This record gives sequence, C-alpha cells and structure tokens, in this order.
Amino acid sequence: MPIDPEGRFFEGGKAIAVEGGIAVRAKRGNIGEQWWSRRFVDVLERVCDGGRLARGRAYARKGQVMDFQLSAGSVTARVQGSRPMPYEVSIVIAAFDETQWTDLTESLAGRALYRAALLAGDMPKEILGVFEEHGLPLFPDQLDIRCSCPDWSVPCKHGSAVLYVLAEAFDDDPFLVLAWRGRDRETLLTALRGTPEPAEAVDPLAVDESPLEDHVADFYSPGISLSRLRERPPRVTTPPELLLRALDPPPIRVRHIPLTDLLRPAYRDLAAPSSTGDDGA
Repeated sequence: MPIDPEGRFFEGGKAIAVEGGIAVRAKRGNIGEQWWSRRFVDVLERVCDGGRLARGRAYARKGQVMDFQLSAGSVTARVQGSRPMPYEVSIVIAAFDETQWTDLTESLAGRALYRAALLAGDMPKEILGVFEEHGLPLFPDQLDIRCSCPDWSVPCKHGSAVLYVLAEAFDDDPFLVLAWRGRDRETLLTALRGTPEPAEAVDPLAVDESPLEDHVADFYSPGISLSRLRERPPRVTTPPELLLRALDPPPIRVRHIPLTDLLRPAYRDLAAPSSTGDDGA
C-alpha cells in the first residue's frame, strides 16, 4: 500500500468511475458562488490540508461522491475510491439546541429586513451578526471528519470531496446551512410566519413639513445632521420567485434538493436587470 512522506498509508490507484454520482458544476476555479458557500469553503480551506483538499476537489468534479444525507449536526456520505467498496464519510458539527434556536428565531423575526429575506428564500449576509450576538457562530470552525479509508490525514480526499459537494449544495439551498446547525427550513419559516411583523422603523431622513416663508433665512441649511445620511439597506420588494412559494411544490428532487429550490435562482436571474445594453443591432 502506498505511503506518503510522513509515513502514513493512503489509498493509491485510479478511482472507480461512478455512474450517477454527485459532480459539482464548477469544473475549474472556485467551488461555491453565493456568499454563504464561499464562507464555508474559506473555513474548510483554512483548517484542512491543502493537498487533500486539491484531491478532494478533483473527486468532487468527477462525481465520486455517490450520495449524502444532511441532518442536525451531521452529514453522512458514500465516496467511491479505487477499491470496490465505497468509503463511508461522516462530518459532525455542534447543532444548536431548542432554547438557542428559540432565541435566534426571535432575534431574526425582530428585524424586518432579515425576516422578509428569509421568508423569500434568501439569506442576507447580515444575519451573521445575529448569530454572533448570541455567541453562536453560523459557520463552524471545527469539523469532526471521519472516513473508513486507510488514509490517516484528516480530512482525507474522500472527506474533502464531500465538503466541496456540500458547499455547492449550500449554493442551491442556503437553508441547508441552518438545517446542519439544527433548524430545518419549514420549522424556521413557520416560526417566522407566526411572529408578529415588527413595527415599521422610524425613517431617519423624515422631516416635518412647514411653510416656505418660515425658512427663508435657513433654506439652504441641512434639515438633519449630515452624520445621519448614511447608506440605508434596500427595501424588500416582492421576490421574483413568489409563484414558486404560492403553489404546492412538486414531489421531485434533484441530487436530494427539492425542484423548487433549484428553480428559485433561475427566477431571480430572469428578474435581474440585464448586464449588457441593447444597441439595436
């Protein structure tokens, strides 16, 4: 059996091709497009061995990950290597308990923009601050990764492949990040829908109307302190995928992901303004 420079055994030989495996879409460059996926990849690339991650990326792109299951605090998967029997991989993190999730949900519901974004199927980056306020980081800085292969490195290339497949699954469904921490999509959204909507915040730019003749002397003076003229968060509008949320979802899954979750990014792309102008040609 091959031995690496540090005297550890590892799997050698060419991996057996998998028919119908989970291959990531990114065939080169970075894996993960959304901010939450990139944040997860940044974490694993900081704490994992670079060589094993490189081989894991190759496995993920070839579709060597046969399947995976995600539950609160755990991901289990099968990865096909060079041996006939697929390797069993498990990745465990700390899931938040019911009390912690109750506090987090109340905080998220108390912020109108975050609540509206989550109900629209999006994950605003600012919710990281909500988790940090409670001392509960959304993304783990420690991963308990185990594999049935003989490689002693943690993670091995099989575990690394699962991590990259997981990152791209997060791309398609940001609620998987929350489910891994212990709160699935439906439970969270049901709780948010059942929470009274927060009162509209006072507009910091609002000024009282008064007759023009009362302001002849100070007409060109600012009505409010310039320090208050800071960038405001965008107003939440009707999400382009509202139709998907209104209709009953079809019982179809692609790579363990509901079909409506895969269609949601397409609806957003259709609603987004074109990045290229029409020159009439």
